[in-house]
Amino acid sequence: MRIIYLDIDSLRPDHMGCYGYKRNTTPNIDAIAAQGVRFNDCYCASSPCVPSRASFMSGRFAINHGALTHWGPGYNFYYPEGESHSEPYAFFTRRLRDAGYKTVTFSSFGDRHHAWWYFAGWNEIHTYTMKEGNEDADEVNAAVIPWLKQHGRADNYFLHIQYWDPHTLYTSPPEYAGQWKDQAAKPFPSEEIIKEHQSDIFPHSAKYLHTDSEFPETMPQRIENRADFVHLLNGYDGGISYMDKHVGEILDTLGELGIADDVSFIISSDHGESMGEHGIYAEHASATESVHHLPLIIKVPGVTTPGTVVDGFVYNVDVVATITDLVGLEVPSGWDGKSFSPALRGEDWQGHDYLVMDHGLYTCQRAVRDAVWSYIRTYHSGLYQFDPVSLYHIETDPNQTTNVAAQNPDVVAEMERRLSQWKAEQNGLHGHIADPMDAVIETGPWKYVTLDSWINKLEDEGAHEAAETLRYKYKNGIAH
Repeated sequence: MRIIYLDIDSLRPDHMGCYGYKRNTTPNIDAIAAQGVRFNDCYCASSPCVPSRASFMSGRFAINHGALTHWGPGYNFYYPEGESHSEPYAFFTRRLRDAGYKTVTFSSFGDRHHAWWYFAGWNEIHTYTMKEGNEDADEVNAAVIPWLKQHGRADNYFLHIQYWDPHTLYTSPPEYAGQWKDQAAKPFPSEEIIKEHQSDIFPHSAKYLHTDSEFPETMPQRIENRADFVHLLNGYDGGISYMDKHVGEILDTLGELGIADDVSFIISSDHGESMGEHGIYAEHASATESVHHLPLIIKVPGVTTPGTVVDGFVYNVDVVATITDLVGLEVPSGWDGKSFSPALRGEDWQGHDYLVMDHGLYTCQRAVRDAVWSYIRTYHSGLYQFDPVSLYHIETDPNQTTNVAAQNPDVVAEMERRLSQWKAEQNGLHGHIADPMDAVIETGPWKYVTLDSWINKLEDEGAHEAAETLRYKYKNGIAH
């Protein structure tokens, strides 16, 4: 089986045509979706980039693989000690090689995040530039297309291709953002909500959109009104469109090789992107719906039925377990992911009743998501503004604008019970490492923007009251 995994950074499913988006951002991916299975309820267990792709490589939740943040305390990827590789905790890539697959990645992720564990198990690793994740899709394809032309007709390979274009700073050619200028933008956030967001004083908020002074013309300087938001949205959608154009080049190449109908595709992302939700723009800083909800499209010739749509909760760790199952291998006992291959074959299948997810880079949060509610427990809000306990009714409030925890104490109690039970199960199941969340809470989620640097920025811009509020909140390192 020839398998191509398209790993598209920061891609929200609700910005794709096959998920109902009105703009024609993803015609080539939509064509693949029409030939396979589209999952409506796939979520990353942990966000953002490092914990999510550590789960991709390990088949484990971040509480078990240890890399919950991007560096420092809470970042240590756990793998059993010793010279030989662990069978219960096998790397996904090594499992595929056990099945006789050639494993190939075109990704600069390991370089960008100093994630040396990412390089384990691949037959071939192509980083193709020294830009550390700042490549555009044309630069990726400049390396991928020649490889396909040389090796594409071979059998039994797993080809992982990562595109970064939907990730801020939206560096695709400006004309790709410009194509939307006469097209309607989605209604959230409204002019009224954007006005309310002017009082937010955290990084990547409406008023403080950028933490660096340089940014491309595809992004506004700040979000003061709907026009500014549309400017930002057009840049994001332009990045998606530019990426999709290059997916089309992959499809054309497969057609030229005469293997287009024989290739299996998996298309997903590491995480989504907040676009005004919780006042956060163009960033992935929380365990919220906009950040954790992923696209998932799977096409396996001879297995999947074209046009199938599947409802039911799955984790990203379930995806790698499913691929392992599809190639005829047992899922390692140390993995947290479970195969959903019956869903691909149209057989009876039941997704998870609920999901537990977490984030440990900009905030320290764990969330519980079921069919009705999204519950978020914030242990450390970092520089952001989150209530310690939040509850949202997803059907009536998909953008998570109104915290109804106080009105629903029974639901909050049940969600907290689920969260406590989940943590106890993880500790009992693997019991070999400390919870990495505790390390991030203790030292603070101060990574790309530190507490001191942000206070200094606020002082420089005359926001003295906001600066003093942060000083008081984190006096002696303890949140008040």
